[in-house]
Amino acid sequence: MEKSDFGLIGLAVMGQNLVLNVESRGFQVSVYNRTTSTMTEFIGQNPDKKLIGCETLEEFVDSLASPRKIQIMVKAGGPVDAVIESLMPLLDKDDIIIDGGNSLYTDTERRDKWCSEHGLRFIGAGVSGGEEGALKGPSIMPGGPQSTWKVMQPIFEAISAKVEGEPCVVHIGEGGAGHFVKMVHNGIEYGDMQLICEAYDIFKAAGFSNEELADIFADWNAGDLESFLIEITANIFKQIDPETGKHIVDLIVDKAGQKGTGRWTMMEAVDHAIPFSCIGASVEARILSAIRDQRLAASHILTGPSNTDFNMGELDKKELVEKVRDALYASKIVSYAQGLDLISKVGAEKGWDLQLGEIAKIWRGGCIIRARFLNRITEAYQGSDSPTNLMLAPFFTEILTKAQQNWREVVSLAALNGIPVPSFGGSLAYYDSYRSERLPANLLQAQRDFFGAHTYERLDKPEGEFFHTEDWPELMD
Repeated sequence: MEKSDFGLIGLAVMGQNLVLNVESRGFQVSVYNRTTSTMTEFIGQNPDKKLIGCETLEEFVDSLASPRKIQIMVKAGGPVDAVIESLMPLLDKDDIIIDGGNSLYTDTERRDKWCSEHGLRFIGAGVSGGEEGALKGPSIMPGGPQSTWKVMQPIFEAISAKVEGEPCVVHIGEGGAGHFVKMVHNGIEYGDMQLICEAYDIFKAAGFSNEELADIFADWNAGDLESFLIEITANIFKQIDPETGKHIVDLIVDKAGQKGTGRWTMMEAVDHAIPFSCIGASVEARILSAIRDQRLAASHILTGPSNTDFNMGELDKKELVEKVRDALYASKIVSYAQGLDLISKVGAEKGWDLQLGEIAKIWRGGCIIRARFLNRITEAYQGSDSPTNLMLAPFFTEILTKAQQNWREVVSLAALNGIPVPSFGGSLAYYDSYRSERLPANLLQAQRDFFGAHTYERLDKPEGEFFHTEDWPELMD
């Protein structure tokens, strides 16, 4: 029997679609699933494909050409370790195991070391694009040794999305770099989604119909805000529930789920002292949505403006749409700026040599955060004069300058009407803090020195000299 070029373990929807993608590019694929009936059904549904269904791991491993290339698509955490442990006794030196799930990058580094000790090669590959991307072409973010990337490059480039003829995959870096970048990608995704939801919340409070919202987002998608998330949002507002005849969006419970990548990104930002107001607020917004019972109880106790009586002041709907668009665009830039800042700092600490321009380039197609302005981000980080922060790239500085008045008005309008916009507001606060020549941290340092003798620097003394005031006024009894 002809040996397969590629093997995949884990036939949930993402795994199945990825298998069909790989096979469609001319590769024979072997598949294995813990529940044999799932594998059997999948093979039966695709009788004309070059697929080999395997009932045991031994049969699966034996069906693969050397060096074996095995991608795992199972739930992050313990299940990944369990599959690797089961494979180890069956594999030969230099066989390759690829974790294509959303694993924590530190787990990837541990598994990389573990596999290396057993003579195996390991890749932590972030895969973005959801079910459709897996089938038609995702954005892929592989980490691991350069030599292993060279072995996988033909397959990864064949199955990835293409933009202007370029594959949306690049070798990210050593060790856990691929899963780290995918994690931050998901954090930016959290920011993008929450910003869109805040725009929606304002529009609904202002009395816009779902039909109007569908038109607004479709119009935005035809311009500078073009993106996958804006496009699907326009379509969501058109969807009618066949059972009730109502818009499906109005029937969905306002209680968001999450799988952990946004939270991991937020924790990583805290660990590395990276301001993360937009993405952090987006993670917190999901957490707040999840405590729905508490919110329902609090809604009868805590008072504030009623967002059912939205006051637009002298604005008409067209003017409000323009202002919210600017607020969304400016805040979106901040979300990417914060995510890229985290990638840059951790990449430098790890010695991964992460190329922000190349990363932005592979996000242009296939992935959930694909957007028109990623071309501009790619341009900003190509060359020797890359900005220290995305907001300082001339293209984005100009947008922020033009948008900021409307941005401020939207945040103010939302606050006056009792509509929570944590990510709009957090993004604006980050922008104002970043551009401030002086912040009130001098008082904070005085407070720290008062109660803890933590010392401070002085404006009238050389940088790096620290002082402590011995005779702060005593507290009154």
